[in-house]
Amino acid sequence: MEVICLENEAFYALIEEVVQRLKEKNNIQEDKWISGEEAMQKMRIKSKSTLQRLRDEGRVRFTQPDKKNILYDTDSINEYLEKHAKETF
Repeated sequence: MEVICLENEAFYALIEEVVQRLKEKNNIQEDKWISGEEAMQKMRIKSKSTLQRLRDEGRVRFTQPDKKNILYDTDSINEYLEKHAKETF
């Protein structure tokens, strides 16, 4: 039996890639509204205050169906990331 060891970061990157490929293969669309944790993961930020700042400044769209539940628009997040992408030389 062969054992393969991966660092945490490499393992989770592999899992993300597998999930992405399965979604593409099965034509699964991502959710329109995602949680704060999912939004932070998608934008690769670790601070809740950074996410709140982006929300307060109107850089990402959100909805608040109840007092403690804030959901973020994935299209808005994708647009924000594309807007801040740098072209290669």
